[in-house]
Amino acid sequence: MEMEKMTTLRGKPVMEGIAIGILRFMDAQDTGVASDEHEPSAPAVLKERFVQLRDKVAEEYLALAERAKGEVGSAEADIFSTHAMMVQDGDLEDAVFAGIDAGQSLTDAIRSAGEGIAAMLAEMEDEYLQARAADAREVCARLVAVLRGGSVDSLQFDVPTVLAAVDVTPAELLQADRTKLMGFFTAQGATGSHTSILARSLSLPSAVAVGTLPPQSLEGETVILDGFTGEIILSPDEDTLAAYRDKQASVHARRKEEESYRGLPNRTADGYEVQVLCNIGRGEEAAAVLQNDGGGVGLFRSEFLYLESTDFPSEETQYRVYCRLLQEMDGRPVIIRTMDVGADKQVGYFGIGREENPALGYRSIRICMDRPEILRTQLRALYRASAFGKLSILVPMIVSVSELLWVRSQEQTVREELRREGIPFDPGVKLGIMIETPAAVMISDLLAERADFFSIGTNDLTQYSLAVDRQNPMIERLYDPHHTAILRMIALVAQNAHKAGKTVSVCGELARDTALTPFLLAAGVDSLSVSPPYVLRLRRAIRNANRSEVNLNEYLQT
Repeated sequence: MEMEKMTTLRGKPVMEGIAIGILRFMDAQDTGVASDEHEPSAPAVLKERFVQLRDKVAEEYLALAERAKGEVGSAEADIFSTHAMMVQDGDLEDAVFAGIDAGQSLTDAIRSAGEGIAAMLAEMEDEYLQARAADAREVCARLVAVLRGGSVDSLQFDVPTVLAAVDVTPAELLQADRTKLMGFFTAQGATGSHTSILARSLSLPSAVAVGTLPPQSLEGETVILDGFTGEIILSPDEDTLAAYRDKQASVHARRKEEESYRGLPNRTADGYEVQVLCNIGRGEEAAAVLQNDGGGVGLFRSEFLYLESTDFPSEETQYRVYCRLLQEMDGRPVIIRTMDVGADKQVGYFGIGREENPALGYRSIRICMDRPEILRTQLRALYRASAFGKLSILVPMIVSVSELLWVRSQEQTVREELRREGIPFDPGVKLGIMIETPAAVMISDLLAERADFFSIGTNDLTQYSLAVDRQNPMIERLYDPHHTAILRMIALVAQNAHKAGKTVSVCGELARDTALTPFLLAAGVDSLSVSPPYVLRLRRAIRNANRSEVNLNEYLQT
């Protein structure tokens, strides 16, 4: 066979690592029309058959949940429990029954219902909601497969394999032969999907949203998947293959070394100790905090509750999520950020409408001040959940003292309501604010008198300070978190926080940048919050740092 020319694809990276193996394509799902010659035609009979089918598939998902719980943890098991609930959802049943009443076969009614729900979700701008479209398709595909007497077979491989697929379901990933599956990439998918969450839990190098898969003629060729960049290299030449084998060996060696830091204090060589916490965006990611030896949750992005709902999530819905998270953390600190909807996270039922510059527009606390019931509902849920763990509340996008005082007044009202109603809560809950604008930096001395702690969001702070849209590829080169102005702002905020006896954390991408770890520690940052896979790497950097040897002027005067 003639050697194929080396080509490169690029997707969105999901899980770091280097995967090298033989390219294999997953068989595309059969989307043809099933034979309906044996299906009874009476609508009532078809509806009854659907109910039986639905219950059977729900049982299969619950069995997968038990398997996941044993292999990767309870949070990942929730993925399959969620699918069990989705398959029994009333909206799906209504859509299927409507198709049957319109004269469709059961197969077509299920497919139409799934595609209708998925299409609605896929049109949403936010990636969280787009990810739920894949769940809707997965549930309905499984219903059709079981209806036609099939099942989801385990993916078996005889050699180290990199899998290519239009999409991969969590069930397929869980049941795959992971001794030979080195990694996978998909044409579709989202980094926040259940499949991506499971891939991270399994430490499986992966990338999604590649767009167009390579031609099937390349099956059997060597492929490299770079989970750090999302790059896929097909038919690599010998030099490229050798370079990536070296990188793979380096990654394995580094991870082995990082494992030796598990359980050790986050303490510098000269005795300065900081917290290393984790950023998560969904309840099912809590297990990753514990698996990676995180000290707790430094940033829980509560907006996913709003992004995945068709209406404002109720107090009870939020309470259950927050309560479970606190219980899973088992006394470790949990900082939950109030909803940060707006800007790049649009939710249709908020009715915000189109904005010329949404990053500078109607978002988070600005919405709440116009619609206080949104914040009040969330604060009630948070305070009720505080009885079950060590909770702190973080409010984003505060740019003035008056905004902070307004939040404090809402907090006080909620506390008084709960006391009158006899509902238990922790009176020691701390209320902090995010520092993510130059305005907040410049008045951080005033804000520190009224906030319990600061958390610096370096992603937005860099964007707003340098006037660089971090999602605009044309000026991506100008987005520089190492800019002297950003470092000076961090140092100033830490100084003002400490003068008031308050603590300061960094929760943006800069927190995981180990090249700046010595600076952040020398500047007086009290805690760092990163994605779970970076905990041990950051701990190594902390333990190898010595604050007394850091010259801050080298960072602040260049």
